[in-house]
Amino acid sequence: MTSFPFRTALVTGASSGIGQTIVESLAADGVEVVVVARRQARLVALAQRFDGIEVLPADLTSADGVAAVTARIGDERRVIDLVVNNAGFGTTGVFAELDPARIAAEIALNVGALTQLSRAALAAMTPRSRGWLLNVSSVASFQPAPRLAVYAATKAYVTSLTESLHEEAKRDGVHVTALCPGLTPTEFQSVSNTDAYVAEFPSILWTTLERVVSTGLQGVIDNKALAVPGLQYQAMASIAGVLPRRVLRHISGLVQRT
Repeated sequence: MTSFPFRTALVTGASSGIGQTIVESLAADGVEVVVVARRQARLVALAQRFDGIEVLPADLTSADGVAAVTARIGDERRVIDLVVNNAGFGTTGVFAELDPARIAAEIALNVGALTQLSRAALAAMTPRSRGWLLNVSSVASFQPAPRLAVYAATKAYVTSLTESLHEEAKRDGVHVTALCPGLTPTEFQSVSNTDAYVAEFPSILWTTLERVVSTGLQGVIDNKALAVPGLQYQAMASIAGVLPRRVLRHISGLVQRT
């Protein structure tokens, strides 16, 4: 018997970090999981550790990759109960100096792919009046983030979209939640060129992968619109909602210059 209400799941960005830890948590409890990422070898390694893992390599910055995962979500013969949109990356640096191709890929993955897969999930779940959708956002979605401008903007989109879908879907019995973690030790730091954060920010600001994952999964089970791991980030999110925008911009700019 599984302790989760879902029996099957699909997780994007499953080859490392939050996505991999979600897969491990689900699979250890007997949930069958479709794992999605570009790095097929890592997905195969996951499948060798757990029963019930289906490997689906896909590049979600491409139309073909999105189409393949959309089709799997909508396959009525192999129903997916829980969809976790975790795939995403960030880019740090002065906006005017960033690689335009990288910006386009970041938006395509963080916004475009997530939107299409969210739509596919709700299209499959709504007629059944049953399903769970967990979109991984960030506390960066609650305020501006100079030098992480595109990432913060994409996550603001994710949080806003997910909150809207939460209200739309709850009348149909479908749970939709945005998981908004703060600093978490994953490959995000190396991919986004923010490795210096490990030394710059005190340990109290870091949240463990296990805490992030448990908060997200429990949040979508409880049908929370937002799941924010850690009291420090829950407080930050609350403050961001009441401070004037000019103050938020100033504080964020100071942090990014440290």
